[in-house]
Amino acid sequence: MDLTGFLAQLLNGLAEASSLFLVAAGLSLIFGVTRIVNFAHGSLYMLGVYVAYSVVERVGGTALGFWFGLMASALAVGAIGAAIEVVLLRRIYKAPELFQLLATFALVLVINDAALWIWGAEDLLGRRAPGLTGAISLFGRQYPVYNLVLIVIGPVVLGLLWLMLTRTRWGTLVRAATQDREMLGALGVNQAWLFTGVFALGAMLAGLGGALQLPREPASLGLDLRVIGDAFVIVVVGGMGSIPGAYVAALIVAEIKALCIFIGTVSIFGITISFSKLTLVVEFLFMALVLVFRPWGLFGRPQGASRNSAPVEAPLRPAGRGLRGWAVALLIALAVLPLLDHVLPYAVVLTQDILIAVLFAVSLHFLMGPGGMHSFGHAAYFGLGAYGAALLLKAASLPMEAALLFAPLAAGLGALVFGWFCVRLSGVYLAMLTLAFSQIVWSVVFQWDDFTGGSNGIIGVWPAEWLSGNAFYYAALVLVALAVVAIRRVLFSPFGYALRAGRDSALRADAIGIDVKRVQWMAFVMSGLFAGLAGALFVFSKGSISPDAMAVSKSVDGLVMVLLGGIQTLVGPIVGAATFNLLQDYVMRATEYWRALFGGVILLLVLVFPQGIAGFCRQVAQAWDARRAPRGDSGKGKGGAFVGGPREKQA
Repeated sequence: MDLTGFLAQLLNGLAEASSLFLVAAGLSLIFGVTRIVNFAHGSLYMLGVYVAYSVVERVGGTALGFWFGLMASALAVGAIGAAIEVVLLRRIYKAPELFQLLATFALVLVINDAALWIWGAEDLLGRRAPGLTGAISLFGRQYPVYNLVLIVIGPVVLGLLWLMLTRTRWGTLVRAATQDREMLGALGVNQAWLFTGVFALGAMLAGLGGALQLPREPASLGLDLRVIGDAFVIVVVGGMGSIPGAYVAALIVAEIKALCIFIGTVSIFGITISFSKLTLVVEFLFMALVLVFRPWGLFGRPQGASRNSAPVEAPLRPAGRGLRGWAVALLIALAVLPLLDHVLPYAVVLTQDILIAVLFAVSLHFLMGPGGMHSFGHAAYFGLGAYGAALLLKAASLPMEAALLFAPLAAGLGALVFGWFCVRLSGVYLAMLTLAFSQIVWSVVFQWDDFTGGSNGIIGVWPAEWLSGNAFYYAALVLVALAVVAIRRVLFSPFGYALRAGRDSALRADAIGIDVKRVQWMAFVMSGLFAGLAGALFVFSKGSISPDAMAVSKSVDGLVMVLLGGIQTLVGPIVGAATFNLLQDYVMRATEYWRALFGGVILLLVLVFPQGIAGFCRQVAQAWDARRAPRGDSGKGKGGAFVGGPREKQA
């Protein structure tokens, strides 16, 4: 065993832990006070690197100029964070949590294109820290001096945060806000400015964490999504809102990664295991392990895991005659569409993509809306279905029809295993566990070159000859329509009523004999099956599949589709998927900075339609019906989500 190499890797882990702690501490602080899962926190980290590059290039010729540049960058990002909170987030604090997540995701798109416009697409390698460019001899090896500085910065920042939160009045207010924001407001504290200060501090920590990386890695446009995954893992493992927990979790995660790099590749009983490749997934494995045995994190509180964050919603109603008529008319129009190829040559391809997206969104909505289970990793089942179809066709040499039939079972099997663990959690912890399982599946697919093709994926996955051309479009239309109808029938079956009863009040549902966890587990499996069918249709429509189809961005796309349409209605995911794909297609062809424009459209929709497009239309229709209804019927249709109508009472 190379002891000096082992000690050197431990030091590398300590340096990495300090960097991860800075960005995770800001995210944890923001969530603890505002309860917003800030998806744009990685973008603030990225801005820290870019702003530090610009400032240091101008004034960083000396050590004083270099450190001034880093601090100026952190302060600038803090000011940007304060502006974001005042202009945007303050307007949506009362919106559902998932819509807040959607707004911060839109910020990711806007900030990414803003960085592209200001600094360009090329990676920018910053200067090394003056006076800290060399190395010293440690354990018989040369070790960078700057890494030692990073090792010290982490505990120093932790100590300063602890003093500020425990020895100042502002810190006392922050800690009180994490316990009971409503009581704090009742005591006369200006919550608005307290939230602004907390968000600015969290953004400044993210900016400082990014700026400190300038001598170690170049500024690039991909830093935002790469860092936010690490930050989420650390915050959840340490305990949401716990600063010491974030530091301990950062230490554990960084040292585990360092240990994997040190071990490298080993052979056990003739089986070669590459531990260095595990660095892509080891943090998510660790997070999944912690959440399974300690759902509230290492330093979190048990009640945070047990709180059901799903809002109580109005009872679902069966489709009326008018809605059924519109659905039939839509199906007829979609069936006629291929006959207009000479007029709309691209319409069939786009509509086919929309149909697959609709099925994916409907499967996710089944889990999130009626089931009340938020998932950040639904792309895992989409990818399992796609890879299942491709491997059954290419590796197992099954006919295309058999591959399409059995592929959803692979996704259902994954949902069966992962769902058993996931349904034991709720809220943010449930969402993070789904993200962990999704990243584990993605890592296996990405690195298993001999079986899945690795990063290159699998190509040449085409439908049978009788399904070539527009025939596959009609097959996709029929399968998607049948799947959507089947999901609706399930929701209005006794199982569907039991699922919604468990969502609205698990305690009351359990009291009348409903096994809530088993019902949710079954819903998890059903959702995975339909997502797998969407993935199988996707791979045959494109002819190939790669790990990108099950990356985090695909899961986020599903969330955006569901939330754009509205989570409270069954039509919502259909409207959201169609709107998302049409907007994305149009915006991508309209400008080079399509992400910023697309993000701006999403922000506009969030601010104007906080209940989603379909939800807004339903509210307008209900208001119109209420105005037309006789006064004696004004109370008709009211009631809680759990005991709203006669059919709900049967549950």
